[in-house]
Amino acid sequence: MNHDVHGRITSWRITLIKSILCTLCGLLLWLALIAQAHAADVPLVVAAPPHSPKNLDPTLFPNSDLTLISSQDLDTVVNQALQTFYTPGAAVAIVHDGKIVHAKGYGKRHIEDDLAVNQYTYFRIASTTKAFTAATMAILVDEGKIAWNDKVSDHLPEFKLSNPYVTAEFTILDLFTHRSGLVGGAGDSMLWPEPSGFTRKELIHNLRHLTPAYSFRSTYAYSNVMYITAAEIVAKISGMPWSQFLHERIFSPLNIQCYGGAMPNTALANVALSYGHDDERGIYAIPRNGIYGSEILSAAAGGVVCNAQGMAVWLQALLNDAMTVKGEALFSTEQLEEMFTSQIPLYISTHAKQTHRTHFKSYAIGWRKENIYGYEMISHTGTLSGYQAYVAMIPELSLGVVVLNNGSNYGVRSAIMQAVIKSVMPESPDIDWVQHYVDYQDEQEARYLARLLPDPIGSGIMLLPVENYLGTFNDKWFGKITLWENAQGTLRFKSQKMPTLKGDLEAFGEHSWLVRWDNQNAASDAFIHFDVRPDHSIKGLSMYPYTAKEIVNHEYRDMYFTPWSENVIPIVQGVE
Repeated sequence: MNHDVHGRITSWRITLIKSILCTLCGLLLWLALIAQAHAADVPLVVAAPPHSPKNLDPTLFPNSDLTLISSQDLDTVVNQALQTFYTPGAAVAIVHDGKIVHAKGYGKRHIEDDLAVNQYTYFRIASTTKAFTAATMAILVDEGKIAWNDKVSDHLPEFKLSNPYVTAEFTILDLFTHRSGLVGGAGDSMLWPEPSGFTRKELIHNLRHLTPAYSFRSTYAYSNVMYITAAEIVAKISGMPWSQFLHERIFSPLNIQCYGGAMPNTALANVALSYGHDDERGIYAIPRNGIYGSEILSAAAGGVVCNAQGMAVWLQALLNDAMTVKGEALFSTEQLEEMFTSQIPLYISTHAKQTHRTHFKSYAIGWRKENIYGYEMISHTGTLSGYQAYVAMIPELSLGVVVLNNGSNYGVRSAIMQAVIKSVMPESPDIDWVQHYVDYQDEQEARYLARLLPDPIGSGIMLLPVENYLGTFNDKWFGKITLWENAQGTLRFKSQKMPTLKGDLEAFGEHSWLVRWDNQNAASDAFIHFDVRPDHSIKGLSMYPYTAKEIVNHEYRDMYFTPWSENVIPIVQGVE
């Protein structure tokens, strides 16, 4: 045998023998330690986990006792937040270790009638609805009636986007993950301001007229219309309206009285009225967004009505592998994990990095995910003029929190949520969260004002006679608008499909007008720019936000109105 080969084999044998001997020595030493500990009746000490308060210096981590915020302290935070952020009322519920440990109302659900909020008071939960819509689809996936990767057009042939390739490749999962390529809020002009005159069939048909701003699946851009489309697929496959399916498969098994559709009169006896606030009017009602018991177009995107008690039961089930208190599965753990799986990354603000030590944030299916001081938080917020919602779970801590309120300042929900979840995070410093969000909003306002440009000022001189600009104009998806002079000589604007969009017209200059909406809370004032042919006839008009800032992605970007008849009607007398 070659001496080099023989030497290598011998060396390998020696190394193997040494490894075996070391392993045996280690095992004997471990057995000796166990015997010694047993003989001395001393238990073995297991190292504390990284987040254990035993590993934390109490001078650096004042919350190291890991005690959930007390009811008294929570009451103080909530009441202070309501007063500070000009919000009439709120309801808060907490689920901890499988139990609902807190469910309580604060403040007023109706100021004028002096009616108090309780844990059963109904609020619009806005976009926290999206988790319910995702769950209804997950149930159908469990039943094998659909798959997340199915093409939308296979189930809804009328679904078409402006790009044929995207239409063909668009999946059920894409409907839930805000990556369509459209701008954020595309199509929302068909939903708000309420009431909407569009049907869901019209909404889905009109998707083909919305132009993309990004590559398909490349960019997160929030979409409500896609969730409405998803709910229509649930309705088609299940053979019943989405709101009924939601009731039968989720609300009823949970034994909660929440609604995606029509509400009984008994429920309407305890609803919160929606409110806003500004420095001139103080706190004022926003009746257009109130709860009146009927189903709305945006139900599957943000129209569910529920209370803190019902939402707590929902979180209780989600934290228990989607099992009800009776042991009934709403859907499988496989689908629960799928709903909680990250799909697209989200932007992380400097505030989140500094305040919450957030280094990861994503959108899943109807939920957002992020890390806060090393803990995974699964959450979603909901925002509608007059209602704010915040729903969050931290599975590692067996914690779920619901905050609902009838105001328009996010400071309430944010301060309350942070006060609760940070009370069980020893790494978090002791912070007055109400004051924190006062300071943060002051900083944000200062930045906004520093960048704010003066309002545009026109000459007020039009290049054509006023009557040339009046008449009825039509956009291929938004429908008709009418510009006319009323009996009082005031020039007016109104939308056929969205009746809240009406207001006075002011001459801005050349071929541009300014519309000042009657309801200033419902929409911001807008320009109307006319395109005029050389013969002074009107080719059409476009709309643009009333600002000196150049904005590409705005609510009017895909609208272009042309005269409804061959000849523009000069003056349309009438009433609204």
